[in-house]
Amino acid sequence: MFRRIEDFIGAWETESGLTQKLLDALTDASLGRAVAEGHRTLGRIAWHLVTTIPEMMAKTGLRLEAVKADAPVPTTAAAIREAYAAAAAELLERVRAEWNDRTLTVEDEMYGEKWERGNSARVLVDHQAHHRGQMTVLMRQAGLRVPGVYGPAKEEWAAFGAPAPEV
Repeated sequence: MFRRIEDFIGAWETESGLTQKLLDALTDASLGRAVAEGHRTLGRIAWHLVTTIPEMMAKTGLRLEAVKADAPVPTTAAAIREAYAAAAAELLERVRAEWNDRTLTVEDEMYGEKWERGNSARVLVDHQAHHRGQMTVLMRQAGLRVPGVYGPAKEEWAAFGAPAPEV
């Protein structure tokens, strides 16, 4: 749970940057990749990350305009990338303008429960990390080069002058 706005802002800047890095690696051809029939596609998971920002934050009173929570899944990776960048940036602008440390203790109705906004902000950040993990698996299955997130990806070890870890 966040107790200081600056802590959320720092975490959001880092984590949304990592999410953007993955989204930047998507291709139009990869968007239809699913782990199995009947499961979300890579494009659907990526779009879920985009639309969760306005959907969840609306429950805290922040009305974001860059992307509508119920917007349909785009057919291009570029549209997903651009929408995410806009939603992530707008969230930062609105939090800086409308929230303060005391705001983080306000409780809102969130999915049938009462959550403090500091918790809602933490869940929003953690939610991205959860789905980024799913995305990296699907990205590999789709033949994409997966960028490192919390460390180098297998293909990036050479840039550090080291062999990739043994499998």
